[in-house]
Amino acid sequence: MCQFDVTIAGELNLDLILYDVPEEIPRERELLASDLNLTLGSSSAIVAHNLASLGSRVGFVSCIGDDSFGELALARLASAQVDVSKVSTLPDRKTGLTVIMQRDSWRNMITYSGTIFDLRIESLDLDYLSSAKHFHLSSYYLQRGLRPDVPILLKKMKSAGLTTSLDCNDDPDDRWEGGIRETLRYVDVFLPNAREAMRLTRSEDVHTAAKELARTVPLVVVKLGSEGALARRRDEQWSSPALRIEVTDPVGAGDSFDAGFLHEYLRGSDVNSCLAAGNLAGALSVTCAGGTEAFRDARHRERFLEEHRAFYARDL
Repeated sequence: MCQFDVTIAGELNLDLILYDVPEEIPRERELLASDLNLTLGSSSAIVAHNLASLGSRVGFVSCIGDDSFGELALARLASAQVDVSKVSTLPDRKTGLTVIMQRDSWRNMITYSGTIFDLRIESLDLDYLSSAKHFHLSSYYLQRGLRPDVPILLKKMKSAGLTTSLDCNDDPDDRWEGGIRETLRYVDVFLPNAREAMRLTRSEDVHTAAKELARTVPLVVVKLGSEGALARRRDEQWSSPALRIEVTDPVGAGDSFDAGFLHEYLRGSDVNSCLAAGNLAGALSVTCAGGTEAFRDARHRERFLEEHRAFYARDL
């Protein structure tokens, strides 16, 4: 029997979210935000936290700095029953931090990498990572220490009998290269958003992008924000609408979708059910500030899922 349902290797840091930041930021001015939230951040950690909150057994490998930010991030992840025994603390290093400046309909994200770039394949316990049904990797372009060896890592996981998934997230350099094509050869489920899919394929529409990616990846899942999500497997395509709810905070919605989708995928559900579960988890995420807060509140989480599961009743 596998020790875990999912193992994840990736970044672990906090998000500092500032709300209602002015549209323009002039020099030498003190500007005001209406509110703030310090919460568990990083795509990898958000996926791990929310998968565990949904009931998956999750093992996590990462590194943090020897500081209070690292301690808080680790504690938040552990509180969701994620196994963090393989998270290492690096002396004389600082834990990464992402500052998110949120406006009404758009945001800026500024990330201090800290220990994010320090994770390398030599520091990974491959036996630990392979003791699962599935391996997931997020933030491909932020994993600069690990990225050159990601194809090797994924190939090892597949050789050990695991299925694999990848969410590339944004490329801070906006180049969309760096070995991603080689990496996708070892990915079973690819989970980009619409912009990422189009940038990777140099396509002008999301359907062309999904079709192009499906030539390499067995199952391509593209997140469409308020329009829901679509999936493509070779010549088959599915779509699922988003819930229409009031959005408190969009931070982490895509990562939460990944968690919902993968939780259902690992139960052997069909594509429609996985899309519905992803959209439901993404919708839950936006009801609270930050990418994990809605999942941390067990009463709120269960009430929301029960109340809105009927919207996807045919699929779930």
